[in-house]
Amino acid sequence: MIRVHFITPKGEQIDAEASAGDRLLEVAQNSGMPLEGTCEGQMACSTCHVIIASEWFAKLQRASEEEEDMLDLAAGVAATSRLSCQIELTEDLDGLTVHIPGESRDVQRY
Repeated sequence: MIRVHFITPKGEQIDAEASAGDRLLEVAQNSGMPLEGTCEGQMACSTCHVIIASEWFAKLQRASEEEEDMLDLAAGVAATSRLSCQIELTEDLDGLTVHIPGESRDVQRY
């Protein structure tokens, strides 16, 4: 099992468990995080934008040029921003801490 710690915009920590190979977007959505993922992981939007804790960022695979282009469209981007649909969890990411930007909204939930 891989543990993921989500930090909400209000500073609350929500802990989740995942399996190797799971996409961070689905883990976040299943944990109640307000990430829409409009394009369902096709990298055609930035509605699954998250901010990875700095101590974990270097452990992720490097973002593709296409992902970087989509992040240019996201609100509240930080130096450690990523699209959660592009992060496949591995055993090396056990304990990953992910911040949900305050600008995140899942309009399908409201």
